[in-house]
Order: sequence, then C-alpha cells, then structure tokens
Amino acid sequence: MFVAKVVGNVWATVKHKSLNSLKLLLVRKIDGITGKYSDEDVMLAVDKSIDAGIGNTVLVMDEGNSARQILNNKYAPIRTIICAVVDTVTKGKETKKWH
Repeated sequence: MFVAKVVGNVWATVKHKSLNSLKLLLVRKIDGITGKYSDEDVMLAVDKSIDAGIGNTVLVMDEGNSARQILNNKYAPIRTIICAVVDTVTKGKETKKWH
C-alpha cells in the first residue's frame, strides 16, 4: 500500500467486463507528510466506491490478489485499487492533514 495523489482520469469506451462501472484514475505516489511526489511513474488505479477525484490524497493497494478481493472478483485483471481518501498521515511526531 502507498499514499498517492490522484492526478488524472482515464476514459475507456471498451474495457474488460469486470471493469465496467469502475472509475479508472491516474495516481502518483507521494510522501504522506511532505506531499513530495516520488520519482516513480504515474500508474492506473481502479476506484470501486471511494469516489476519489483529481487532487485527492488516497491510499492505494498495489497487490493484485488483494485488489481482486476488494472487488469480490477473483478473475478481474487488476493490480491497483484505491482503498480510501486520506484525511491525516502521522509519522513519528509529524502529522499532516490532507482535508
């Protein structure tokens, strides 16, 4: 899992049937305290029911089997899924409020 910022939307008129009705978003890893973007590339993440949008700070599950369990579909071709919109991150004595 990692903290990320939603940086874009993906629209697909044709997609795998298990992705129908799911929102496809572009996310980029950030440091949960500083908000600094990581050097890693932007990645695609599915949003089932969190209703995240561009600019939201989110918690992303980056493990296929866990993502498929959240979707309750063991055949879904998925690896990353948004699990939460992050309100606060605490690391040691530092706390960052995102909302």
